[in-house]
Order: sequence, then structure tokens, then C-alpha cells
Amino acid sequence: MSESLKKTVQSILASFSIPTKIPSIACGSNWSSGSGESLEVFSPIDGSSIATLYGATTADVEMAGEKATAAFRQWRLVPAPLRGQVVRAIGERLREHKEALARLVTIECGKIYQEALGEVQEMIDICDFAVGLSRQLYGLTIACERPMHRLTEQWHPLGPIGVISAFNFPVAVWSWNAMIALVCGDPVVWKPSEKTPLTAIACHAIAIQAIREFDECPDDVIQLVIGGRDIGQAIASNRQLPLISATGSTAMGRSVAVTVGQRLGRPLLELGGNNAAIVTPSSDLPMAIRAMVFSAVGTCGQRCTSLRRVIAHRSVYDAVRDNMLKAYQSLRIGSPLDESTLVGPLIDQDAYQSMQSTLSAAKEQGGTVHGGERFTENDHSDDAYYVQPAIVEIEAGADVTLHETFAPIVYLMPYDSLDEAIAIQNQVSQGLSSTIFSKDVMEAELFCGPAGSDCGIANVNIGTSGAEIGGAFGGEKDTGGGRESGSDSWKAYMRRATNTINYSSELPLAQGIKFDL
Repeated sequence: MSESLKKTVQSILASFSIPTKIPSIACGSNWSSGSGESLEVFSPIDGSSIATLYGATTADVEMAGEKATAAFRQWRLVPAPLRGQVVRAIGERLREHKEALARLVTIECGKIYQEALGEVQEMIDICDFAVGLSRQLYGLTIACERPMHRLTEQWHPLGPIGVISAFNFPVAVWSWNAMIALVCGDPVVWKPSEKTPLTAIACHAIAIQAIREFDECPDDVIQLVIGGRDIGQAIASNRQLPLISATGSTAMGRSVAVTVGQRLGRPLLELGGNNAAIVTPSSDLPMAIRAMVFSAVGTCGQRCTSLRRVIAHRSVYDAVRDNMLKAYQSLRIGSPLDESTLVGPLIDQDAYQSMQSTLSAAKEQGGTVHGGERFTENDHSDDAYYVQPAIVEIEAGADVTLHETFAPIVYLMPYDSLDEAIAIQNQVSQGLSSTIFSKDVMEAELFCGPAGSDCGIANVNIGTSGAEIGGAFGGEKDTGGGRESGSDSWKAYMRRATNTINYSSELPLAQGIKFDL
């Protein structure tokens, strides 16, 4: 299949008018090859090489920052509703190219085609959201204690922002940041995962097609630089980028936070999740099983919102285990391009080895492991890593359950009281997504309340994955505290100004202070 995949990739890239020699730098509509290290791109479908390019250098990052800064001086003065029309045009282009872009996502990151279509739809949805937002960047009028004074609050564009994204959502996460940033008046410099650069190149090409329709929009309002860790660090340390939005592991986030913090920049971090589901005696068990299985095995367990832990009441524990095991036995594992497939491959060998090391540790800590072995029933290359998703029966508090492994492993543990279940859920260092399955309104409200889940996302009777565009996305504790996408997340991309306007001929001071000359 390898040569076929490579030809498919070349055909898709050509449809986006991308140069034959795949570039690694794009300053607006100006494409160029990098002079950094050689970067080979592999498809997790069969482990084959599908492209080779040369990465950017730290000097390229500096150039991108300079061009973005120059674009900002023009873009910040364009009225927000017009900026919204630029984003609307990007959304229209995404609709036109949805199927081709989704296929490229599948080939490059390995998620099944239906999930890839859903990811591109998220991009379209955030464009729609951002268009409406462009007319709703509201400030406040505040009651002033001084007569004939007006106290107001305004929001202004912040400046160019840096986006560092991960392989598992190679296009959606960029759009969550970029579309909101653009309507807020901010140019964007994007560094995608070095594992998925081709989808980033395609997205940039699509966005440039739309931007060219607007004379008011400078090409350099979007930038793309491809490379490894050094390029990510160069973006994080660049003083021309006042906000850095970074998605990835907690370790990566700590490194970015330190770098950005040293220059007093703003970090917006979306990091790991050790997400849990509580299954109560009153739950609709068939619905809970469907939701939990999808949350656990979707994208082969490589979502930050993937289900990692199931905390089941002892009265339903056996039923939960038996039904999940039965569902796992029916999972269709194989090529993500096959429409019948439900679970595609892990991204690479490192992910597979991490999964196996974790399962070995779980056994050493008293866990009973169901599944988790390499899946070899289909005719796949030795360089592709398909696995049987794993369920591990283990006691709460085992050290292995406190850490996230980016693979389809879910820990099953019992509880006796709801307070105990919530404590088990909250004992991990991450705080991204959570859910409870219950028909008891008191249990549901307790879970969502201040004494319940400590996560940024607390659901009832749905899985941990599948967040909607309209809500703010993000989590607490080691998840980083950032918020992207909907609600008032736009405020992170702007600066606040408080204005006091005196329209009298007097100079009364606040708090009644007397100061006469």
C-alpha cells in the first residue's frame, strides 16, 4: 500500500495548489523550503514514508515573528466584522475541501476516516462561531462613583500569537486558536507536530486561498513553520508573540510555560488528561457502555479526552466489566481508510512500546489485563502498530492508574459510595474531562457542583470525549488551565483596557480624595 499512499498524498496536496517540492515554511502566500534538519513523514497506516522535507530553523521563526508583527499593525485596524468575513471565507473553503483534507488527516495521523471528517467539521464549526463572535467582542459600561464620568472597558487585539499543536488533532486545534485569534485581530504563527506537517501545509494553503479575496487582509496574517522541539522552543521564547497556545503532554507544557513565563508572556496550555467515568447503580447501562467504549477506543485512545478510568459501583461492576469485554471483542480493527473500521493504528512504535510498558506495570501492581496485544489479523506492515484495546481490572490508587498513557488502555475499579468515587476520580494530577452515568438528579448535580468533579469538563450521561465548539475547552491542574474554542475563551487573545472619561469641568478624585492646588 505504501506507494499508493504516497501517490494519494501527492494528489491531495496538488489539489490545494501546494508546490511539488513540499515546503516547510509559509509566510502568508510565500512558500519556501527550510534549511534545517531533514524531516521524514510516515503514515501509521503501514509505517511507510509518505514525504520528506527540510524543517525550518530558529532564524525562520524570527522572520515569521517579524512578518506577523508587521501584519498586526494593519490587521488590528480592520473592523472586527470584516475580520469575521475573512474567517467566513476560510470556512467556505474548508467545506469545499472537507473530504480531501479528512483523507489526508487519516493517512497522516491514523484516525479513522469518519473521525477525520468530524475533525474537519469542527474546523468549519469554529469558523461559523468566530464569524458570529466578530460582532460580539463586547466590553462593559461600569457604574462610576464620580459625577459626570464614564467608566468603560474595551478589548483590543493582543498581537501575533504562536500555536503549537499535537499530532492527534492535527487540524482542529489550530483552527480553534487561529479562527478566534483572527477575528480578535491577531496574526498567527503555527508550529504543527513534526509527525503531521502535511495536514498543516494543506490547511495553510486553504486559508491563503480565502485570504486572497480580501484586500484588507495581509497575506502574512498567517504563518507556518515546521520542525521539531527546537522550533517549538523558538516560538515559545519569541518576544514578538505575546501569547503562546500549546497543546501536548504535561512535560511539554511545563517546558513551554517556563520559557514563556521567563519573558512574562501569556501561556495557554492544553495538556494531558486522565479522564474518568463514574457508573452508578441507577445508570442506563447499555448507554453507558456505548459511550465509554467510544471514549476509550476512539482515535485508538490517543485523544486528550480519551477515557482512561472507569469507576463502577460494586453492584454493577461485574455487568460493566462483562459488557465492555463483549463490546471490545466486536471492535473492528484495521486500516482507518476502510469504512468498516472502528479502531485504527497507534501513531508509531514509541506509542506501542509505551502501551506495553504500562500494561506490564499494571500486572506488576496487581492488575488483571484483558487485551492490549498487538493486532496482527490483517495484512499490515511490521512498521504499523495496530493493537487490541485493553481493559485492566485494578484497585483504585495503584500507581499506574495515576498517570496518562496515550493509548487505548482503560482501568476498571470498584467503589462503594459516591463520595469515594469522586475522590478516586479527583486523586489524579490531571483535570481535563470527566463524566457520571446516573438517573439520579442529586448524584448528577453533586458531580457537577463545587464538591464534585475537579475537571474543566464535567459531563452527565455522555462520554468524556466529543466536546462541542460552543463551550470553552480545557482543564485544570496538570492539564494547564487553558481554555480554547467557545464561550468567552476569546478574551485570552485580546488585551483589556479600562477607560475613565471625564466630561465635566471639574476634577473629582476617586474615593472622595481632596487634592487642591
